[in-house]
Amino acid sequence: MADSSHGHGHTPAAWTGVIIAFIGFCVAGAFMVMDNPLGFWGGMAVIVLGGVVGWIMRAMGLGAPKAQPLRMTSGAAQPARAVTTREPVAAES
Repeated sequence: MADSSHGHGHTPAAWTGVIIAFIGFCVAGAFMVMDNPLGFWGGMAVIVLGGVVGWIMRAMGLGAPKAQPLRMTSGAAQPARAVTTREPVAAES
């Protein structure tokens, strides 16, 4: 799962943090409709808790690995490849 080429958010840390935050969003929304400020702020605290849990899980190694900077293997710059364009083909009827 975490070895995806686009790995953005496909980690246990991301899934767990977002699910907890979503539950907090639902709780805060429900208590907002019920006009209960204490429950609303409790839901907001659960949203923050989701972020903290996701951050802790990432620190434990369950998140996406940090991106490594790209390094050139030789001092010379590589020549740019020529880009060929294709002519549009007219539709035959």
